[in-house]
Amino acid sequence: MNNTTITISPNQALWEKGDFTRIADTMRESGEALVSQLGITPGLKVLDLGCGDGTTALPAAKRGADVLGMDIARNLVEAGNRRARLLGLDNCRFVEGDATNLLPLADRTFNLVVSVFGAMFAPKPFEVAKEMVRVTRPGGRIVMGNWIPNDPTLVAQILKISSAYTPPPPEGFVSPMMWGMESHVIERFTGAGVARDRISFERDTFTFRFPGSPTAFVEEFRCFYGPTMNAFAAAEKAGRAAELQRELEALFVSQNKNSHPGTTSIPATFMRVTVAL
Repeated sequence: MNNTTITISPNQALWEKGDFTRIADTMRESGEALVSQLGITPGLKVLDLGCGDGTTALPAAKRGADVLGMDIARNLVEAGNRRARLLGLDNCRFVEGDATNLLPLADRTFNLVVSVFGAMFAPKPFEVAKEMVRVTRPGGRIVMGNWIPNDPTLVAQILKISSAYTPPPPEGFVSPMMWGMESHVIERFTGAGVARDRISFERDTFTFRFPGSPTAFVEEFRCFYGPTMNAFAAAEKAGRAAELQRELEALFVSQNKNSHPGTTSIPATFMRVTVAL
C-alpha cells in the first residue's frame, strides 16, 4: 500500500480553500480592460503568474498571444484549463507552479510576464522578483498589479479588517501588501539586477461587479475567498463572527457605487508596476 502523504504549503492551502473563481467572476471586465492596455500582439510569449482561472491570461490569449498561466492552486489551474477549452483557445494552457521557483521554465523565455494580484501573495519576495526577471527576455516587460497597504478602497480594507481577527503571522512573515509600496518594489527588482530607471509605477483601478446586493457580496467573500474564510474561522472561535460580518457589510455598502438596487459595483485602487528589461 502506498502511504505517501502529499504536503502542501500554507500559501497553496490558502488559495485552494473555498472557490476563488466565484470572486474572479466579478473581476472579468477589469481584467479585459487591463490586458487591452498592454500592447499584446499575436505570437507574443506571455507568462501569467498567479493567474487564478485566467482573468488576464484568457484575454491575452484572445489577442493571439501564446500564454502560459501558472498558479499554486491546483483547483484554479483546472478551472483555467476548462475555461480555455470552452473558449477554444489552444494557445493558452495552465500549469501548477510556485512564483518563488519557476523551474523548469528556461531563462529568457517570455516577452511579457504578468502578475495581477498573484505573485504578490507568494512568500520570499526577493526570489519572486529574481525569477520573474530570469524568465523575461531582454527587451521584454514585467507588469504587476498589486494591492496597496492602508489604501481606503475595497481589497486593502478587507485584508486590513480580516487581519484584526486572525492570529499574528509567524516570525519572519513578509506582508504581501509590501508589493504595493514603491520603495519595496524598487529594492526587490534592483536586487534582481534591474536598473532603477527601468521600474515605473501607476495607480489604476479594478472594479468588482456583482449581480447582487453588497451584503450578498460579503457572503461570497465569507464562503469562497481564502483570507476572509480564515478570518471568519478565527472570529467564530473568539465569538466575534457577528462583529466581523458587520464591519465587512458596512465596508461593502459604503463603497458600492451602483445606484441600482440589488447590484454591486465597487472600485479598488491598485499599484501597476512595469519593469522594462
